[in-house]
Amino acid sequence: MDALNRKPADHSGDLGSEHDGDPTTRPTVPPARPESDAGARRAPAATPAGRDADVIVVGAGPTGLLLAGDLADAGIAVTLLERRDDTTSNLSRALAVHARSLEQLDARGLADELIAGGHRLPGLQVFGDGMLPAGRLHSRFPFVLITPQYEVERLLLRRARQAGVTFRYGAEVQGLTQDADGVTVRFRAAGGGAGEAAGDVGSLRAGYVVGTDGARSSVRAAIGLPFPGKAVVRSVVLADVRLDRAPDSPFAVRAARDAFALVGSFGDGWYRVLGWNRHAQAPDDAPACLDEVREVTRLSFGTDFGMRDARWISRFHSDERQAPAYRVGRVFVAGDAAHVHSPAGGQGMNVGLQDAANLSWKLAAVVRGHSPDRLLDSYQEERHPVGTAVLRSSGALIRLALLRGAPARALRRLGGQLLTCLPSLSRRAIGGVSGIDVAYPAGPGAHRLVGRRAPDLRLAGGGRLYELLRQGRFVLVTPAGEIPQEALREAATDRVVTACWASERRTALLVRPDGYVAWATDATAPGERATALRSALVRWTGAGSDPTDASPTSAPSTPSTSSAPSTSSAPAAARSAGRSARR
Repeated sequence: MDALNRKPADHSGDLGSEHDGDPTTRPTVPPARPESDAGARRAPAATPAGRDADVIVVGAGPTGLLLAGDLADAGIAVTLLERRDDTTSNLSRALAVHARSLEQLDARGLADELIAGGHRLPGLQVFGDGMLPAGRLHSRFPFVLITPQYEVERLLLRRARQAGVTFRYGAEVQGLTQDADGVTVRFRAAGGGAGEAAGDVGSLRAGYVVGTDGARSSVRAAIGLPFPGKAVVRSVVLADVRLDRAPDSPFAVRAARDAFALVGSFGDGWYRVLGWNRHAQAPDDAPACLDEVREVTRLSFGTDFGMRDARWISRFHSDERQAPAYRVGRVFVAGDAAHVHSPAGGQGMNVGLQDAANLSWKLAAVVRGHSPDRLLDSYQEERHPVGTAVLRSSGALIRLALLRGAPARALRRLGGQLLTCLPSLSRRAIGGVSGIDVAYPAGPGAHRLVGRRAPDLRLAGGGRLYELLRQGRFVLVTPAGEIPQEALREAATDRVVTACWASERRTALLVRPDGYVAWATDATAPGERATALRSALVRWTGAGSDPTDASPTSAPSTPSTSSAPSTSSAPAAARSAGRSARR
């Protein structure tokens, strides 16, 4: 299906046979990062006068933590504002970590530690009898990892702190203004800091701001960015409980005529239960009780598994919403601040992590002066369609769960059986849900691999591509003995790391820091290949060029919104961006 995931008849173009190891085996812990790599973290550049940081990130969930950690690791001065204090747990709903997110975490040296504390499922169960087998994924992680979101946050928080992110907890954003030179964020302090009292209003200034502050994003509201959509299901109950009897699977989903429920294991004796009952609809602020959770579980599974000892119960409604633009001037939104959808498929946290991985290296390149500001427009071009696709797929799954009547439920069962029995259909479905098949637009005449995810390629000397990506740089992969030294001498050594195929592949490719192919060629003549590479390095890394003239975007099909509007024009810019996104 995917040019990256097929074994080719020759070695000229596809990469499918190059993923690491036997997908049926447990991934081994990679070797410790050598001292040469450990010193690869960029030295922080001086923050321009009048700014407190290069980038302000608002929201310390998984999206914000990954983004802030990436930027700080690249030598960017980052301040992260979080409304909670540093002792309050970020109670969350996410349980599933999909293959593409694990690949991104692997590129940051975190995946194996996370996997060690979770459950690996062979696939994703959908309503009815359907199972999407993850074992068909060409990835080092051919499974769905069940682990609580706070474990993902724990690892990302540790990494962000080690990288030097400045944290400001108890800081609630009140508004922002932006101009041609930067963004000023106003926030109310909760108190507790040095010389700081509760209710004090402070401000910070940076070159860029990224709102990763959830569905009720203060950043999105401050720039007048609409969030159109609607509620899909209301009065969903959520609880962490203990069970006397464990379900057959650590992640089980069932739907009945008027209810559905999900039961997921944390692995430590606690379970997360999510359920909806058509006949027990209440406002979000109405208290939920354990008996209500038991009832919806019995309706869906025929048993409540001896549910007891709830440590947390909540009620919420599930929306489908998406901002029409992910960028307004110098301000960006990512994760739930940019898109929300039903929990079906467990895609929410995962899509946010991918947003962060896409944006972080671009912001770093622009802030460091390697690339022009218009590179940042490609974040909208590449990630907005992904958000739209997730809204559609998760919406389809939740609507299947809401079907009423015997014929409709029979159709749901048939659909589940088809997903399980037809390999091509199930592979396509799990490829989309897992993020493995996500690809970005490529310009006219580009090599067929450009814009596609790079698998974890085997490299000469026993290394892996995603180990090299831990340096946060572009990776140039060439045939053995054919690294074009002359072209590379013109490139900045802190932007590109080189490697050779472990196999006899002849394709040369340049992989972006987020693991997608930026450039590739099948040319065999050394001069032709070197010339093409030199052009690609200038385009993508800015090496040897004036960053105000470079053009690194792959297919700039959306109008630029890079000129930062003033405070009064920010809502107008948001509306204009929204119209552009809808065209």
